[in-house]
Amino acid sequence: MEKYQFLSPEWIDKVKEIRESHRDGEGPLKATIRMNQLVTDLPFGSNELRTFVDTSSGILEIELGELENPDVSVVIDYDTAKAIFVDLDSQAAIQAFMAGKIKVTGDLTKLMALQGSMAPNDTGIKIAQMIKEITV
Repeated sequence: MEKYQFLSPEWIDKVKEIRESHRDGEGPLKATIRMNQLVTDLPFGSNELRTFVDTSSGILEIELGELENPDVSVVIDYDTAKAIFVDLDSQAAIQAFMAGKIKVTGDLTKLMALQGSMAPNDTGIKIAQMIKEITV
């Protein structure tokens, strides 16, 4: 199985492919959030990457770019983002937030509601495992 560096263009394309192939099994999300993310300290490219998360349609959409008028904006370093989004290390998220490695502006309650509403079903667990398997 090919492996890709976390957040590289190839990794992003492969993750989109994985998510799209399992879209029917995900089910609707209960939390609505429009969130911009700035990932810093990338070990490649321009050193930062802008992405957004939008659940306003009922499904989790993660894309490159920025939303106008987001509910919340997050700045996070590469290593912390990888620990949270690939390794699903919730402890890393708490420690990074307490240490100031994650900066949040906007409605923090929406971010917390999103985290609470994403209890993984079988499809979500399968997607997470597949993403971890393709990530260097």
